[in-house]
Amino acid sequence: MSSVRLEKITRRFNNAPAIENITFEVPDGQFWVLVGPSGCGKSTVLRTIAGLETATAGNLYIGNTLVNNLPARQRDVAMVFQNYALYPHMTVAQNLAFGLQMRKVDAKTIQERVETVARSLDIAHLLDRKPKQLSGGQQQRVALGRAIAREPKVFLLDEPLSNLDAQLRDDTRAELKQLHHRLGITTIYVTHDRVEAMTLADQIVVLNQGEIQQIGDPQTIYTRPANRMVATFLGSPPMNILKASYRGGVFQVGEQSLPCPLAVQEKLQPDEGQNFDLGIRPEHILIMEALNVEGGKENLENLSATSLQVEVKVVEPLGRETLIRAALPASGVLLNIHALSHWRGRLGDRIFVQLDLSELFVFDPTTGDTLYPLR
Repeated sequence: MSSVRLEKITRRFNNAPAIENITFEVPDGQFWVLVGPSGCGKSTVLRTIAGLETATAGNLYIGNTLVNNLPARQRDVAMVFQNYALYPHMTVAQNLAFGLQMRKVDAKTIQERVETVARSLDIAHLLDRKPKQLSGGQQQRVALGRAIAREPKVFLLDEPLSNLDAQLRDDTRAELKQLHHRLGITTIYVTHDRVEAMTLADQIVVLNQGEIQQIGDPQTIYTRPANRMVATFLGSPPMNILKASYRGGVFQVGEQSLPCPLAVQEKLQPDEGQNFDLGIRPEHILIMEALNVEGGKENLENLSATSLQVEVKVVEPLGRETLIRAALPASGVLLNIHALSHWRGRLGDRIFVQLDLSELFVFDPTTGDTLYPLR
């Protein structure tokens, strides 16, 4: 096992940077996840660590060894690809043994490792089969087993679950977490899946357009995002963003208004007419079902003073809850809202929703930086 340290790693293709000034260190034995939208550079980072790409600038260390000029085979890392890259003409046992044979490990040790890995991954009964006779989940386990059998210093996994169906992906994700806990091998995992990132990682590295946006543990990334991109990328469904202007202690959102919390006013000291992007997660929006009971005009006015009126556009029953997409009048901006599973609204209903303003985020509309709350 070993740590992995990147110092200002840049990789350019035709003078255009795919990744730029990437700096982070994965301590020995930790599980880090690189996450971001397609084309953000996360696979390029992984391939550069593996030695499949050459850094244009910067230094890369595995343990205390500078590996910039070391070929991939000498870096002692094992990589699992999205398509598993199994040898179709070999049996499972031969696939598991291949890396060890290339390193000229003795036959007895190879057999012992293959049998041990096969038992640990529950594929011992598949050793005589070839890849085409395996399911996607079984192929994925063989690919993992081939990497484990080598006993490398570092695991690199490039979206290894993306070809699996939803249920198998959930099961395999849990198995991966248990496997890492048992083996304790330094692991760097690439995904665009928000759930995988949040559930697997000791630390998350969020990338966008080839640059690091934020590094932190899952809870910190979720509750204290560095900017609007991080805030909207982590979480499913994503954070809602509302365009607003500030006037007299109030946020004006389209034709409606929300009180600006005192903590926000004290921190930002906004100017009259200043524009902001407001962020609120779906779980912090409450449908005001009190409007459906008799309460008279006064009840409606009291609720609407601190709420937004929206029109229901989509209702998605999810079993234990219902996801509602509702539009703000005039602007048409859609809000994602979590509701209880028994909610029985209909398309076209106009409802009031209450925002938990203690969970409000405020972003700079130009740079996207988080203005409130600070990390």
